[in-house]
Amino acid sequence: MTNNIMQLLQTSGDLLNVMKAFAVFVLAIAFGFFLYYLTMLVREAYLGTKEMRLRIHKIDEAIQAFKDKIENSASYLLLIGEGVKKLAELAMKYWEKDKKKKKE
Repeated sequence: MTNNIMQLLQTSGDLLNVMKAFAVFVLAIAFGFFLYYLTMLVREAYLGTKEMRLRIHKIDEAIQAFKDKIENSASYLLLIGEGVKKLAELAMKYWEKDKKKKKE
């Protein structure tokens, strides 16, 4: 076994080539980790923006529903106003009758 290693490393150039190969291997592993973490970072950013889009969409739906309710209730404001007016008239008649009874 030792003899095989010695045959591979007969000159200093051979040792240099082995070290270059090892350095390329380490760089390849480091580059792989870098790409992995970069893709995870991009994925998290994508999921975050997707979640924000959903929240904004829900807020938009709530605002739209509120707007629709306001528009629909605006059509009933005239009827509600007339009803309040009739109630006020009835209350005035009742109070006038009450005042007449107290005077008598």
